[in-house]
Amino acid sequence: MICCRAAVRTLRDLAGVAALFMSAVPAWAQTDYYNTDAGRPLQIEDAYPLERRAFEVQAAPLRLARSRGGVYEWGIEPEIAFGVAPRTQVEVSAPLAFIDAGDAQTGGLSGLELSALRNLNAETSIPAFAIGAHVLLPVGNLGPDETYASVKGIMTRTFTWARFHVNAEYTFGSDRPGAAGAAELSRWMTGVAVDRAFPLHSLLIGAELFAREPLVNEVDVEWDTAVGLRYQLTTRFNIDGGIGRHLTGDDRAWYLTFGSAYAFGLPWHRR
Repeated sequence: MICCRAAVRTLRDLAGVAALFMSAVPAWAQTDYYNTDAGRPLQIEDAYPLERRAFEVQAAPLRLARSRGGVYEWGIEPEIAFGVAPRTQVEVSAPLAFIDAGDAQTGGLSGLELSALRNLNAETSIPAFAIGAHVLLPVGNLGPDETYASVKGIMTRTFTWARFHVNAEYTFGSDRPGAAGAAELSRWMTGVAVDRAFPLHSLLIGAELFAREPLVNEVDVEWDTAVGLRYQLTTRFNIDGGIGRHLTGDDRAWYLTFGSAYAFGLPWHRR
């Protein structure tokens, strides 16, 4: 009898712990589709990081590009982000690259990237501003030969009918003799994006235009454009997809992106 009572108490305690974890999802996760990240699906991102003590796992962000010569380039960049402080998030990602040029095929890790994003102010009569920084470490068989550090400035302005975002980024380091795999390094990048939310459908649709100078010897400035969407499937899970094209250069390739993210908070998260 005593054993039965102890078992009942144990099951009750376990149920309480499970309920605590199930209730740990903060309300912001229900609108995570509204928080854009670089490459998901657009390169231009907004000025808002994750909430404090929140996690977001990007399981399989995928990018596929096809050049005119029939060369396929696949990029997968699994990533985890953490709201380490109010209005501040840190991220770590491991980009993987796969290149299929018919008879010649290669693939592997193309670096290890550490990032941070800090929102500077709430949006009032002035736009929201944020600063970001990331470091790409020389890890993997397709990684860079040296460490590259980048800094970024972000601005977001919200209107009743749309949001506008402006990004500007600069990378420090020497020029490369060839491509950098999935990590598309640029000496500088600047661009603008616009998106519109449909809250009743948990949907965000956006478009962008940006210019970048590749960190590759003797390559001219490239102009890119893309459209994409993010959709909230559940309170924790969202997906995104996009399509874009290089507007300039000898190889005006098309590319597709697809991603998914799982957001959750710690069970002792205090709102």
